[in-house]
Amino acid sequence: MWSLFTIIASLALLIFLALRGFSIIIIAPVASLIVIILNQMPILESLQGNYMSGFINFMKNYYLIFLFAAIFGKFMEESGAARSIAEKLLNIMGRHSKFNALMAVVIICAFLTLGGINTYVVIFAILPIAKPLFKAMNIPWHLFTGAFFFGMATFTMTMLPGSPSVQNIIPTKYLDTTATAAPVVGIVATITIILFNCFYLKRQLSKTEARGETYENMKNPEKQDSKAFEASLRRYPPFVLSILPPIFLIVTLNVFKVDILYTLMLTVLLSIMIFWKFIDNKLQAINVGATNTVLPIVNTSADVGYGTVIAATAGFGVITEMLANIPGSPLISLYVAIAALAGITGTASGGLGIAMETLAQTYLDLGVDPEALHRVATIASGSLDSLPHNGAVITVLAVIGLTHKDAYKHIFFVSVLGPIIAAIPALITAIILYS
Repeated sequence: MWSLFTIIASLALLIFLALRGFSIIIIAPVASLIVIILNQMPILESLQGNYMSGFINFMKNYYLIFLFAAIFGKFMEESGAARSIAEKLLNIMGRHSKFNALMAVVIICAFLTLGGINTYVVIFAILPIAKPLFKAMNIPWHLFTGAFFFGMATFTMTMLPGSPSVQNIIPTKYLDTTATAAPVVGIVATITIILFNCFYLKRQLSKTEARGETYENMKNPEKQDSKAFEASLRRYPPFVLSILPPIFLIVTLNVFKVDILYTLMLTVLLSIMIFWKFIDNKLQAINVGATNTVLPIVNTSADVGYGTVIAATAGFGVITEMLANIPGSPLISLYVAIAALAGITGTASGGLGIAMETLAQTYLDLGVDPEALHRVATIASGSLDSLPHNGAVITVLAVIGLTHKDAYKHIFFVSVLGPIIAAIPALITAIILYS
């Protein structure tokens, strides 16, 4: 019980420091050190052994995937291809209905993330379009967060079969599954969350109108992004050319079943050939894309290292036993365990990485079907991960000029509560089909 208490105390400290802006690169080893000391584990051996083994294993398995994904995203951003896709989809959706405008943001973000483009590229691609759109249609700016996280961090990230997201790729390395694992389960979750989140956004839009909220009378910093302004004056690649690399990525990964690393390498080469003439500083685009890999992969590896230390304690054995004794299908306890890990670490990929390292074999030994394990684990990772200390939440709010008080409510409903609700029919489907 003392060991269990030390885990809870370290987690509380980790969340407390994260909410106050400390980097996970610092607080993960600090929290690990507290666990090590309070559990009377050998300090140097545990840091260099448990912590660094988890850190290095995740880095070894996923660094190249992060690298080529980041370079691809940078080419989509610098060439203007992401902006070209966004403009075209917005024109198709129309600019006259407020709800349609919100849904256009959802669809643009979903298309870009499904095409293998990461969060940080998507936010900078959509922002120069969304801000003038919200201003012209007098939509309160805080509603942007609901539409953005709906499109970027829900069904395309963890639910939709075939998604090239890191969360959907991680289980394939441990379970020998593919990105399309348990497709019916993923589709059920996708349909559920789309219905729930559309209802939520429509209801919130109606409430803002009833309260008389507009773009002008709500918080909406008008700081001009010089880079975005310069980009608006550039010539973008045509829409047809812009969508070729994302479509190539999805088809190669899911139709031809090519390994994700080869798929990303080929997609980067295709992007270079198509977008070369649209990028002014080619060398800088490649270099910046490569360096953009560092922070996400190190952050996630630090989380996984912390989880590996936790897994070495007696308290983790108590937690595992408690979860294993949850009544019903093992898929239910699997969901609870991974959702909790994602919430604790504040990252879907970090929580999922910890779970795959420490729990995957346990559930396989219980007879859980690998495909069901893959899909349920992935869906679980995308629920409590979006709590206030999540890195993407903090970054996006800073970029759009809002605070947790201004807009976190929408993030919570669409990317925490929504995925939890969607998991219920998904779990029922998985239990029926795979038990």
